Amino acid sequence: MKRPFGQNFLFDKNILNKIVSCSEVTGKDSVVEIGPGLGTLTRVLAQKSKNVIAIEFDKKLISQLTENVSDLNNVEIINMDALKYPYETIRGKFSVVANIPYNITTPLIFRLLEYKAKIKSMTLLMQKEVARRIVATSGSREYGVLSLTTQLYTKPSLKFIISKKAFSPPPKIDSAVVHFQVSAKPSLPVKDAALFLDIVRTAFGQRRKTIKNSLKSFDGLTESLDITSIDPSSRPEELSMQDFIRLADELYNKR
Repeated sequence: MKRPFGQNFLFDKNILNKIVSCSEVTGKDSVVEIGPGLGTLTRVLAQKSKNVIAIEFDKKLISQLTENVSDLNNVEIINMDALKYPYETIRGKFSVVANIPYNITTPLIFRLLEYKAKIKSMTLLMQKEVARRIVATSGSREYGVLSLTTQLYTKPSLKFIISKKAFSPPPKIDSAVVHFQVSAKPSLPVKDAALFLDIVRTAFGQRRKTIKNSLKSFDGLTESLDITSIDPSSRPEELSMQDFIRLADELYNKR
């Protein structure tokens, strides 16, 4: 059975237990699960955590999901789009553990990061290619907006790869589990996080161009590049997070 929203089911109990183990959730933790499907991961989470808020968008799955976890008194099922769910209404901090529907992976991560002050950690199963982009460092082909955005507020680590054969039906690509330690504050000091992210998005929006050309819309760019000793002919993927922060801080000073 394939989800119409881009998710495939995972039934292997060993893998499910491994995912929950990577999440490091305890009996004191509230957990948000996105895309619970038929509740296989939900059951494992319910046994390890204080409570589970399972957000399922597919109305066709709700009755079966409800039946499958009916014996658990610490699971709340919500039929809603996870991209629109009001996470601020959850009492206290929470962890996120999810087999993310493939077609909303990146927007969902960005959405969750809006609530970084409330999230302790995220343990997400996603496409292997996306996982590699998240943990990528400067100089690699995978490095880009997703890498820098997630690494600004989280410490992501790729835990393990899951073969496509473990899913039913098998997707076209392998998956990976990424664990994020989440912080409300940037991992490195930055004067204006919004400006930093704007610069990153603009630079990688034209990643074949040099920094001097891709960021020419920012006032004071030439002088800022000179002050920070960043080569104007550099490509975006050649700049580390520290480089982008130094440039953002210098441009902020010129406002």
